[in-house]
Amino acid sequence: MLLFPNAKINLGLNVIEKRADGFHNIETLFVPIGLHDILEFVPTQGSTCSIKITGIDLDSHPGDNLVMKAWQLMHLTYKIPPVQIHLHKIIPVGAGLGGGSADAAFMLKGLNRYFKCNASESSLEQMAASIGSDCAFFIKNTCALGSGRGEILSPTTLSFENYEILLVNPGIHIGTREAYAGIQPQQPDTRIEQLIQLPVNQWQGLLNNDFEPSVFPGHPQIAGLKKNLQDMGATYAAMSGSGSSVYGIFDKGQLDKKPYDFGDWFIYRGTFTNAGYK
Repeated sequence: MLLFPNAKINLGLNVIEKRADGFHNIETLFVPIGLHDILEFVPTQGSTCSIKITGIDLDSHPGDNLVMKAWQLMHLTYKIPPVQIHLHKIIPVGAGLGGGSADAAFMLKGLNRYFKCNASESSLEQMAASIGSDCAFFIKNTCALGSGRGEILSPTTLSFENYEILLVNPGIHIGTREAYAGIQPQQPDTRIEQLIQLPVNQWQGLLNNDFEPSVFPGHPQIAGLKKNLQDMGATYAAMSGSGSSVYGIFDKGQLDKKPYDFGDWFIYRGTFTNAGYK
């Protein structure tokens, strides 16, 4: 089975409070985009599950990949047999785009379909949430407000029909510990659910990512990248998640009129309608 796990961006991200379990309660809007990895699995005659990873070097043991954890969950719960897995990584790692979580969620969905496990969407979301905080979002894979650790999801009908996205990743890996180091959890003045009701051209300065003040001082390249996108005429620009990717939302066709060059940095340009892979 061939799958295409897609990335997400965060529209606003408020870190509200630290929990007793060491995690943080947040609120954010998850939005899927068309940038995707490639994931394939096939049945095997062997007695163990195996994985081959190509594309971006993950600098980690393949057996620790979240895709393997997804298979182990399905194996324990539904007694599915071993498979051979090939994961081709395209989504930048440690970039605030949820690539690893998407891979795991799509693996759960793919195994469920292929082996006819008949797991409900709700069951798959619960399994995904046990793998990673934003993993559950990729089960439905449509715009949703996230709360709790990010696993409590409320669908929204926000439309980006007249916009496109330009996303740039400068190749800087932002670890969770580093991202949270400068965070002071607090209740926001206005909830993201309310702010996204405003026109997109009113979001800048109101719809904020709490990780930016924590990350930008140590990585001025990322702060400069956000300013570059604003100077290019982005209707809204922000860092995604805990970084280091930064995106700009542009009126559709606007980027055709302005050449842009970010050197060797990773660039993705696309429309939001490319998202929503099932």
